[in-house]
Amino acid sequence: MAVLRGKAHKYGDNIDTDVIIPARYCNSFREEDLAPHCLEDLDKEFVKKRQPGDFVVAGGNFGCGSSREQAPLAIKAAKVAGVIAESFARIFYRNAINIGLPIFESPDAAREIQAADEVEADTASGVIRNLTTGKTYRSAPYPEFLQQVLEAGGMVNYVRRRLGKS
Repeated sequence: MAVLRGKAHKYGDNIDTDVIIPARYCNSFREEDLAPHCLEDLDKEFVKKRQPGDFVVAGGNFGCGSSREQAPLAIKAAKVAGVIAESFARIFYRNAINIGLPIFESPDAAREIQAADEVEADTASGVIRNLTTGKTYRSAPYPEFLQQVLEAGGMVNYVRRRLGKS
């Protein structure tokens, strides 16, 4: 899973958890309940136009607002490969890792990647490539431990695997 590739869906700054998954749908943690409503208050067409493996690209403070775990889960459930942003709210960052959603903090990539650009991101190296323009950007690579968490599909699956080996 180290190299992810898909089309960019571009949004602005301060995308909060209330628009990632509106509160009216947060009575469930089931992916099939959350996915159809991902980003619907920001972009009603997002779920229809995104393809599995696409990226959400946004400005600063992505995932601000409440600490609802359903926000990164809704993005993952919508089959988004990952999120590239200028910066992330810390609780969203942690929740994303916990559920196995790759996120990439790269201000230059977030500013320069445009909607519909073809993007490739490598969790091991932190390299983000805009295949449409040929430009390359850097994000901090994930340490081996966090790569294992992402590859397992999140912290719960990672721990289950670890306990199964003992």
